[in-house]
Amino acid sequence: MKRISKAEFADRRARLMEQMADNSIAIIPAANETIRNNDVHHPFRQNSNFMYLTGFREPDAFAVLIPGREQGQYILFVRDKDPEREIWDGYRAGPDGAVAEYGADDAFPIDDIDEILPGLMEGRSRVYSQMGVDDAFDHQLMTWVNQIRSKVRTGARPPEDFSDISHLLHDLRLIKSKQELAIMADAAAMSARAHKRAMSACKPGIMEYQLQAEIEHECMMAGSPWPAYSAIVGSGANACILHYIENTGKIEDGELVLIDAGGELEYYASDITRTFPANGHFNTEQRAIYDLVLKAQYAALDQVKPGNPWIAPHDTTVRVLTAGLVELGILSGDVDDLIEKEAFKPFFMHKTGHWLGMDVHDVGDYKVGGEWRVLEPGMVLTIEPGVYISPHNTDVEERWRGIGVRIEDDVAVTRDGHDVLTKDVPKEPAEIEALMNGGQSSLF
Repeated sequence: MKRISKAEFADRRARLMEQMADNSIAIIPAANETIRNNDVHHPFRQNSNFMYLTGFREPDAFAVLIPGREQGQYILFVRDKDPEREIWDGYRAGPDGAVAEYGADDAFPIDDIDEILPGLMEGRSRVYSQMGVDDAFDHQLMTWVNQIRSKVRTGARPPEDFSDISHLLHDLRLIKSKQELAIMADAAAMSARAHKRAMSACKPGIMEYQLQAEIEHECMMAGSPWPAYSAIVGSGANACILHYIENTGKIEDGELVLIDAGGELEYYASDITRTFPANGHFNTEQRAIYDLVLKAQYAALDQVKPGNPWIAPHDTTVRVLTAGLVELGILSGDVDDLIEKEAFKPFFMHKTGHWLGMDVHDVGDYKVGGEWRVLEPGMVLTIEPGVYISPHNTDVEERWRGIGVRIEDDVAVTRDGHDVLTKDVPKEPAEIEALMNGGQSSLF
């Protein structure tokens, strides 16, 4: 399995420190373990910012960056080695491992941080941190600052400025390296296989959660430790609920099934949505809506290229969908007027995509200086138009009600245009029907 190299982690830290102010320090906390119930924890996943800079996968840690420090610019505070706890909870790198395995210039036990970190902060003009994200960390940071302030009469100099490091760090994360793109391509291919498996396994009478199991089984067998997000498996009217995650419905003959799911590899997410007929055949109304959404997606994909604003795929999607809804008789009026009045909103109420990376809704500003951000090579985004006609929408003919369709792909911006990372999942209606009627899973 591909992994980010030590050299790339070091390059990320170097590029971040190049942007930091003179005589500054950055303090980035790891994620904490979270209780699920009683003494059972949720599976631990490292904080994405911390992982991006360090590659260190344990909780109860801090990364400290001090540009220009002669004794070492990169320091880790980690859990100490503890053979007894390691019997119960697993391997710990310890301070020595943090240096040997993760490239820290120096490392200390986390239990010593209150003694050591204020000394590293003292005399620094600016402190960078993730502000306003974790109240406990914000309080801890001010406790360290107050320790320094209490010694002002002895000549101690507390930091003067405090800055959120998120902007600097998120701009770095927005542009993916070759190593990152290679991992994301593997995650996309894995999730593509999972979606094809679910299509093949589907038949009327099974439960939504059984298709979820097909997706997650395929991803875990390929090395994914957990889903990139909670899977959406919505059949019939459930497909009209954007974030439907109950997945408890029974899939009935004649319904559409919308699956929005993806696995994660090496902390990089995939995010795919496909919509298909439960019985392997689209009916007339389902096919009409599906064809419209697919047309909108192809048009939006044409807008993914360097130099175009991020909003261009969405604007194109809105125009194609609005015109198509007029042609189908679901909307009536002049297309430009309908767009201005946002008459499409009851049927398409979300943006056409989002950034994708270590987080499924990845970091990075969509606007810079009040203007939509321009697409650049190395950016990865989703393109996911949809049409959702509520079963309760009495403004449309009954034959359309309860149809929900979304088609989503992961797309990398390249020098010449774009690369659809998830292209291995069928989305042409004939291809979907051929896959579904070519053989059923033996599990049902």
